[in-house]
Amino acid sequence: MSDRYFARIGLPAPAVPDLAALRDVVAAHTRTIPFENLDPLTGRDVDISPAAVTAKLVDGGRGGYCFEQNTLLRSVLDGLGYRVTGLAARVVWGVPPGAAPTALSHMLLRVELPEGPHLVDVGFGGQTLTGVLALVPDVTQETPHEPFRVHLDPASDGVHEMQARIGDGWRPMYRFDLRPAPEIDYEVGNWYVSRHPRSGFVTGLRAGRAAPDRRFALGGMLGGGGAALSVHHLGGPSERRDLRSAAELRKVLERDLLIDTSGLPDLDEHLARFF
Repeated sequence: MSDRYFARIGLPAPAVPDLAALRDVVAAHTRTIPFENLDPLTGRDVDISPAAVTAKLVDGGRGGYCFEQNTLLRSVLDGLGYRVTGLAARVVWGVPPGAAPTALSHMLLRVELPEGPHLVDVGFGGQTLTGVLALVPDVTQETPHEPFRVHLDPASDGVHEMQARIGDGWRPMYRFDLRPAPEIDYEVGNWYVSRHPRSGFVTGLRAGRAAPDRRFALGGMLGGGGAALSVHHLGGPSERRDLRSAAELRKVLERDLLIDTSGLPDLDEHLARFF
């Protein structure tokens, strides 16, 4: 699988499992393998076993969401000799302050390196980390795209909060602790996001990809809510384009998000539900 993965992301397999190689892998992965939820949207089961995510994301030209993306990357990193631990998080992106806790519905990775522990996450939609963060609290860290930081509230009993610098402020993304997540937590979280009738992955479209000089973010709500593509340029203004038809939406999925939709013969009828 490793050879196929590196062919997919257009990068030679690294000879040494070090920090520099990890940064290269994460940057190439996020440029090439998009975030998307087309399987939950079209009523398909999502298998997050390493074999299944390899078949879909590597061989099938598709993307996926956090459980798929980070399962794939963990499998690759394990094979290269990195020491990797899976963590689980509660998403707070877009959640009002003081709201009830969200479910453990997100997966990220901790990688042990001689420089110390680092965090990797190639599966957070339009705000996916394109770099590797040192697990050091409250230090602004640059990535190929926005700055990020890992905030630690001294009163939170070890809960960390991933934050992205958006404009002039820090925006919270998700909260997590450093306990290794058992696989059953991922299975339950995956079922919830892919099958629960109120999951945003069932009721809407979420897709994203980080190009070297911009981010693509695609979203839409079923039932005539429409769909729109946002393009966030590094060092420049953002733009938003409302999409008007299933054909236009499919074109964006294939051209901008780089998703091979040929294995979804009923996709157009599902995309039509947005208009």
